[in-house]
Amino acid sequence: MDKSSLFHQFVTFTATVHQVTHDLTQNVTVANITPLQYKILEYIKVSHPVTPTEISECLHMSLSNTSRELRKLQEQNLIEKFNDTEDRRKQYIRLSDEGDKMMGEAFACIEERFLQLIQHATQDDLKDIQHALNVLEQKIFQQKD
Repeated sequence: MDKSSLFHQFVTFTATVHQVTHDLTQNVTVANITPLQYKILEYIKVSHPVTPTEISECLHMSLSNTSRELRKLQEQNLIEKFNDTEDRRKQYIRLSDEGDKMMGEAFACIEERFLQLIQHATQDDLKDIQHALNVLEQKIFQQKD
């Protein structure tokens, strides 16, 4: 297999993933938060608990901007900060109950849109999609610690 061709196919695929993600999340009604704050909450929802540095790196933000946005989210009672039990200097972020409820509602809206995308898929198609996602997660998108 030509690895260069595979790379170009992967680049096209990731660009399409970004576009579909944008389409699925566009205009999701989440009261009183900015699109950036939504992205932060989304990241916390799927990766919790996380550190401010992890958020900063994932969303390509400076740590000072990340801290400012986290402060705003904490003031709205959407996130909670807590210290590592072994290293009190290390701080983690998780959704508060209110933040978790809000993100649950946002994800329900996104799920409806996703279900529209796959509405004509057969059971075999769904199995293929699930298998492809599993392979991509294991072989390409695995977390490196």
